Order: sequence, then structure tokens, then C-alpha cells
Amino acid sequence: MKIAILGAMREEIEPILEHFGKYSEEKYARNSFYTTKYAGHDIVLAYSKIGKVASAMSATILFERYGADILLFTGVAGALDESLKIGDIIIASKCVQHDAELEAFGHPLGFIPESDHYTLTDPVLNSLAKKVAAELDLELLEGIIASGDQFIAGNEKKMWIKQQFAAAACEMEGASVGQVCAFYAKPFFLLRAISDTASGDAGVLFDEFLESSAKIGAQFLIKMIEKI
Repeated sequence: MKIAILGAMREEIEPILEHFGKYSEEKYARNSFYTTKYAGHDIVLAYSKIGKVASAMSATILFERYGADILLFTGVAGALDESLKIGDIIIASKCVQHDAELEAFGHPLGFIPESDHYTLTDPVLNSLAKKVAAELDLELLEGIIASGDQFIAGNEKKMWIKQQFAAAACEMEGASVGQVCAFYAKPFFLLRAISDTASGDAGVLFDEFLESSAKIGAQFLIKMIEKI
């Protein structure tokens, strides 16, 4: 199986590359794509850069140029659910684009015509993640993750997203990558480690906990790949 791994930032995939140790790099479309073999699979990794456009483009390349069979996304997110703490891991049951607004045409917030309102993640991969968490004695949460081209750092916007979409966490790429996976009918898995509270101090917390939270997600993803 050819497994694609995508993160938005270099910090989110560097721990995985370090674990693999040996890999090849190809420069394409102003980005770097890394290929290797691990646990009997062909692996291709990339960091898309931040935002929905860049991440959707990278996901498309992973399918079109590299022939990926499934896509696993790892990275960090801001907590909307008050029970989530920095360093906690959450997987998406489904994801939504919180900044998509076509209410003038009678559509609900987050709806994009000729697409799914909420994009479902793959239940088989989600089930595998839960088994891995149980083996590692880790608490793994599951919920809706909302994506938009905004870094959320204020309680008003945080609560709006939480209430409108029943979302547990927010970030800037997952739902757009999920939409690409849905178009290609490819299994999609979205894992996030909490790096901040999406409130007034989010920027400070993000800078402080980005690398440590990213490593938590990366280490978990490696364990998953070993069981696929």
C-alpha cells in the first residue's frame, strides 16, 4: 500500500522523517515530497504549508503524482472543547469548513455546493487509531474538527465555531484535505494534537507547544502505520 502523510508545517512531519531516517526528496510545485519504505508500505510525506489552498493542492499532488492509496494527516490544533488540554490527541469523526458561507443562497454555514457539508473520515482507520491508543494506554478523543483560513485566538470566534458546528477543535487544513480525499474516493484520517486553547493567549501557547504537540501526533501516527 502507498500511504501519504501530510502535515501543514515542517515541525509536524520532521519527527516522522527523523524516525524513518532514510528517505528520498523530490522538489515539485514549490514544495518537497519525501519517499521511503516503512513497515512494508511505500510512504510519501509532505508538509503542505499553512491554509486550505496549499493543503488541498498538496493532497491532490499526493494522489495524482505519487499514486497514494490513503492519506493520513497529522498536526496540531486549537481546542474548542473545554475538556481538551494541551498535548491531548483528537481524531476527526468528520470535518467542516467553518469559513464557508453561502447563507444568501439558503445554504447552511460550512456548506459547499456539490460537496458534502461535513466530510467523513475513514471508520476503519479511526477504529485502528482507537486500538493503538488502547495498546499505548493513551486517551484518544474523537469529534468534529473545523477548518478555516484563520488562526483562532479569541473567545468570541472560538465559541461561535463551537456552537455553529458542534466542533471540538479548530485548525486550518483538515477539511479541505478531506474534501480532496472525498473527490478521489480515498480513505482519509485526520489526527490533531492540541497546541493551544484558541483563545486570547493562543499565539503564545502555540509558539510554546507547537513542537512538543506535533511530536505527540507524529509518534502516534508512526504506531498506526506499523499496524496498517
